[in-house]
Amino acid sequence: MFDIYTIIFLALAVFIFIRLRSVLGQRTGRERPPYDPYSRRDAAKAPAGPGDKVVNFPGTANDTAPLPTPVEPVEDAEPSPARWAGVAEVGSAVANGLDAIAAQERDFDAKHFLTGARAAYEMIVVAFAHGDRAALKDLLARDVFDGFSAAITEREQRGETMETQFVGIEKADIVEADARGNSAQITVRFLSQLISVTHDKQGGVVDGDPEQVADVTDVWTFARELGARDPNWKLVATEAAS
Repeated sequence: MFDIYTIIFLALAVFIFIRLRSVLGQRTGRERPPYDPYSRRDAAKAPAGPGDKVVNFPGTANDTAPLPTPVEPVEDAEPSPARWAGVAEVGSAVANGLDAIAAQERDFDAKHFLTGARAAYEMIVVAFAHGDRAALKDLLARDVFDGFSAAITEREQRGETMETQFVGIEKADIVEADARGNSAQITVRFLSQLISVTHDKQGGVVDGDPEQVADVTDVWTFARELGARDPNWKLVATEAAS
């Protein structure tokens, strides 16, 4: 039934099978699974058992190797000459005063201060005209608030009412700046346009002109404690200028 060539190939196949079996062995069910490149990533997510060893990576809380000491940035010994550009001239008394303030509060920004001073000026003028003591209390120092409140009381006792329409601020310039101890003071000259009129009990005009825009110049001084949590400046002095 089989020719000589079939018998030779069968014998050769049996010989090769026996050789491979002796080299590779048999599966017993305890062999390690094939290598999975993602197995370490998955194992790292699983919590360690009581008998497992924990390998600490550099920088972890259990790492005993010392961490490098951070290098602090080197600050300029002198401020840039253009630091107060558009606010104060280099070498002027105002610039020196702003430098003294910034020496204690390095994030102090004079332009940001002027933006806040403009907003405070408008709020205070309008609140005074409306007799809004609650709004004024948060913006004024105690003695200035007492003066404003007294003026409002006198106006109320006379039965007068005041109407003020804020047109805008043409200019707001820092004219003085100083830091003494932890206290900083900055004086600003405001040039604004207002329509303001005061009426008596009968509605007659006793002051101002409801049809006239008036140019008003005020010199106000703001102050705050440097390093304090409260970042707000308060009005500590007022002066009318021509």
